[in-house]
Amino acid sequence: MSEKRLKKSGAAFERAKKAIPGGVNSPVRAFGAVGGTPPFIAKGSGAHLTDIDGNEYIDYVGSWGPLILGHAHPKVVAAIKEAAEDGSSFGAPTERETRLAEEIKDAFPSMELVRMVSSGTEAVMSAVRLARGFTGRDRVIKFDGCYHGHTDALLVKAGSGATTFGHPSSPGVPEGLARDTVSLRYNDADAVADYLAKNGDEVAALIVEPVAGNMGVVPPAEGFLEALRELTQEHGVLLIFDEVITGFRIARGGAEERFGVTPDLTVLGKIIGGGLPVGAYGGRRDIMERIAPLGPVYQAGTLSGNPLAMAAGLATLEALKKPGTYEDLERKGKLLSDGLLAAAKEAGVRVTSNRVGSMMTLFFGPGKVTNYDDALTSDRERFARWHAGMLARGVYLAPSQFEATFVSTAHSGDDIRETIAAAVEVFETLRESS
Repeated sequence: MSEKRLKKSGAAFERAKKAIPGGVNSPVRAFGAVGGTPPFIAKGSGAHLTDIDGNEYIDYVGSWGPLILGHAHPKVVAAIKEAAEDGSSFGAPTERETRLAEEIKDAFPSMELVRMVSSGTEAVMSAVRLARGFTGRDRVIKFDGCYHGHTDALLVKAGSGATTFGHPSSPGVPEGLARDTVSLRYNDADAVADYLAKNGDEVAALIVEPVAGNMGVVPPAEGFLEALRELTQEHGVLLIFDEVITGFRIARGGAEERFGVTPDLTVLGKIIGGGLPVGAYGGRRDIMERIAPLGPVYQAGTLSGNPLAMAAGLATLEALKKPGTYEDLERKGKLLSDGLLAAAKEAGVRVTSNRVGSMMTLFFGPGKVTNYDDALTSDRERFARWHAGMLARGVYLAPSQFEATFVSTAHSGDDIRETIAAAVEVFETLRESS
C-alpha cells in the first residue's frame, strides 16, 4: 500500500506519537514487526473496516478476537444503546450481571460461581491470587510463549507483543515476583511431571492457554491437557484454563467443551463483552467462596459488571445460540486455511497453518509448530512482506507472526474467496523475491 493511500493515517500517527507512547495504546498496533504505517480505523461493519483515508479492508483481527459476530452487529448495537439510555455505570448490582453469569455457567459447567472484572489481565491476576489464597502456596507454573496479560508475576517468557519485540520479560517486574513463576515448554507433559515430582507441594496453580493464541495458534498435543489435569490433581495444584481467547470461540463451552477436560478455574474475556472491555473468572464453588465478601481473598473493581459490557455480552452470547453457528465458523475457518495453504504451495512458499475452529495462524517456515521454540523459527521478515502485500490488497491481518487470524459469522464466502485471491498474488511476489 502506498504512503499516499495512508496520507491521513500517517498524519494521525505522527500526531498520536506526541500524546501517546509510540502513538498507540497497545504495542502491537504500532506495526513495529511489519513496518509501514498502521491504518487509523474510522468504522467497521460486519467483516469489513474502513480507515480514515477511505480504504476498505476485509478484517481478520476482529478487535483481537471478541467480534465473533463482526463489527457493529445490529443486536449488539441495540443492546448497548438500550443500556446506555439507562445509565453507563452504577457501582451497584444489576440484573444484567446475573444474567451474563448464568449464561457463562450454562456454557461452562466447571464455573459454578463467576466473578466479573474489566479485562482479561485483571481476571488472570485475580484467579492466580485466589489460587494462592486457596492452596496456601506461592509458586505458579505457566508455559513458554503463553501470554496471560501484563500482570507482573506472569510476564515471563510471554508470547504475543513481548515476543514480537524481542522482550520475553519486562523491566519493572521485581525479581521477587518473577521468582515464583516457572515457565515450562508448551505441549511437554513430561516436563510438568518432572517439575511437580520435585516441587509439587510448593505450586499453587498451573495456568495454560488450552489452545495457545499468543505465540500464534498452537493446539494442544493429543493427551496434553488430560495429562495436566491428572498431574495437577495428583499434587493438589489448581488447574487454570486461560480461555480469554478460546472461550465461546472454539465452541460455546470453549476448550472445556471441545477437549472434554475440566479445570478448577477458568478465565474468560473477549467474546463475553461483545467488543467492550470485560473479563471474568470462575470455577469450583469451594474455591470461589474464598473470594470476598464470602472469604478472605480480596478482589474488587468499580467498573466490574459494567452495564454496557454486560448488555453487549448478553446480546452476543444469545446470537451465538443460533443452530449451526459453530459448524459454520468451523467450515469458514477450514475454507480459509485450506485456501491459503494451497496458494502457498502453488507458489512454492513454505508455510504451516495451525487452526482450531475459527482461529488460525499461518507460520512462515517448513516445519510443524507445536511450541514456542518452533514458533520462533518462523521467517518474520517474510511474514512482514506477506502482511504488507495483503494489506495493500485490502486484507487486514494481525501485524505480528505471533498472533491469530479470526473468522467471524459475518465473513461471507465472497470475503474468503477474495482473501485467497489476494494471497495467490502475494505468494507469487514472495516466490519471485526469494
